[in-house]
Amino acid sequence: MKKIREFIDRYYDILAYLFFGGLTTVVNYLVYLPCHHWWGIPAGISNIIAWFFAVAFAFLTNKPFVFKSHDWSGKTLWPELTKFVGCRVGSGVLETVIIWVTVDILLWNGLVMKLITSIFVILINYFGSKFLIFTKKK
Repeated sequence: MKKIREFIDRYYDILAYLFFGGLTTVVNYLVYLPCHHWWGIPAGISNIIAWFFAVAFAFLTNKPFVFKSHDWSGKTLWPELTKFVGCRVGSGVLETVIIWVTVDILLWNGLVMKLITSIFVILINYFGSKFLIFTKKK
């Protein structure tokens, strides 16, 4: 048990990010799939809609649970939120362009491409959050 606890303590932020990142991906898919497959909204537009929901969920979970930032005062919240959204805009644009090109233009499988791009986006967002947004104050 002690070794498991040490492992969790050592890699808490990565494990928590993977857990909440997985939930964020679920939120993204729960919005993207109906938009694109049921309602016929183009993949790129569906991805943008899903992105808004996923970013809101990710911020509300990553801030307190992953990066242990519990200060919700305006002087901390607004800089974190603007950097968080800015980073997510960058990765969201990248994801949307990849989805648009591969699914809408090249007609590749939308589910497969969504999964592949999600992996890249999760990695980009983790490093952005860890090193640019929720930095520990010294």
